[in-house]
Amino acid sequence: MISIVDDDASLREAMSGLVRSLGFDAATFSSAEDFLQSDRVEATSCLITDVQMPGLSGVELQSQLISSGSLIPIIFVTASPERRIEARVREAGAIGFLIKPFDDESLVECLDQALRGRGRH
Repeated sequence: MISIVDDDASLREAMSGLVRSLGFDAATFSSAEDFLQSDRVEATSCLITDVQMPGLSGVELQSQLISSGSLIPIIFVTASPERRIEARVREAGAIGFLIKPFDDESLVECLDQALRGRGRH
């Protein structure tokens, strides 16, 4: 199960379509809060999340998951790249940090790395 958290509905659906075309199940969420309150957290093999969202940000979502003992590999996507944020999430174990718009192959490479367990702490 690949979970996708992004407040942009069109990007969320595009990523979901790509993930499904690769043969994976996908669940989409419009907010970090919706994801955390869902029954999908435990079933998630990889999380793709936007960095900046209303409410809980992707960075805060990562912190909450780590605090709860979760080792879900996380791929971040953002339209507003900041080196400071990228360094912070990578230090905390992020698998990828993709800048929108990104090509499908970049996401596929990150998914492959995440699902093979590379970079997990």
